[in-house]
Amino acid sequence: MKSSFYQYSFESLRKYLADFGCRADQARLLFNWHYKKNKTTPCEINGLSAYTKKIIYSSLSFDLPVMDHVQISEDLTVKFLFSFQDGKKVETVLIPFNQKYTVCLSSQVGCAMNCAFCYTGTQGLTRSLKTEEIVGQFLAAQTWLTLNRPDDDRILNVVFMGQGEPLHNFDNVKTAVEIMLSQNGLSLADHKITISTSGYLPGLLRWKNEMPSVNIALSLHSPIDEKRSQLIPINRKYPLKDVIPLIEEFPQGKKRFVTYEYLLIRDFNDSEEDALQTAKLLEGTKAFVNLIPFNPFPGTKWQRPTDEKVQKFHQIIESYRIPVTIRTTKGDQILAACGQLKSSERNDAKTAL
Repeated sequence: MKSSFYQYSFESLRKYLADFGCRADQARLLFNWHYKKNKTTPCEINGLSAYTKKIIYSSLSFDLPVMDHVQISEDLTVKFLFSFQDGKKVETVLIPFNQKYTVCLSSQVGCAMNCAFCYTGTQGLTRSLKTEEIVGQFLAAQTWLTLNRPDDDRILNVVFMGQGEPLHNFDNVKTAVEIMLSQNGLSLADHKITISTSGYLPGLLRWKNEMPSVNIALSLHSPIDEKRSQLIPINRKYPLKDVIPLIEEFPQGKKRFVTYEYLLIRDFNDSEEDALQTAKLLEGTKAFVNLIPFNPFPGTKWQRPTDEKVQKFHQIIESYRIPVTIRTTKGDQILAACGQLKSSERNDAKTAL
């Protein structure tokens, strides 16, 4: 059975080819062709030896995830339903901004964290995605974008904020990030990649020494343990007092920082007292706070806060000289906004196949 080309980092591909006696430069040619030019066949690569072509044709697959369904919202957000070889599916989202795009990638089929505010959590965890399935989402989304919006097809940012807890699938996410950062591959800047976590401590303990230098975002959602545990059950096992000091130790640069995501839910965590406690918790840290008004999904008991509550919360955080923004909601019309992804769901929004 052939192995996927997209499972290999640049260094592991060099080793793979070297084991067959191929020249060292062949890995660079292959990475440039398949990542920079997004091609799925190596037959046209100048400089690729006949022997190397024979090896890769007999042992490597260049298949990408199958695009089962595409939905487009009025704000031009695009949601894909991708399926893999075993029939499992995930959703991936392209979010437009300033004539560029952010791609929101999934790292698992479902999720084991069971967060109360997240639609993905209602389906449980089926399995983690392989490296090639993570990278494949990016490449398949880029292919669709180039075909359908050729004058507006630049993916500038990557966020691991789709289905799953990325640090619960540490090894495959790490290799996918290495491929994205590789100068021979996608050549993304490290500050253009953000990995979101609910505070999964085993993954955070590995991050400092193993994860490439990319941004991290913590799902905070409340500074009060009792409330946060209602939203994020693993808070009972890995509380903020253990998580925040660890995250604050991570190396940061001029363009790299820690984002604290705060999901605002009406009459639950959107009061002035909630804002004050959040500000006091993060005062003196290198925090950047991203306020996210709750995006409803079918069956949820939570509601979106009023605009007045959101603005007041923002003012209080800002008064402590903590950088804070309010995330603009995009894609909620097609259940593509933050917390709305679920593999099995489709709706009747505008569709393009």
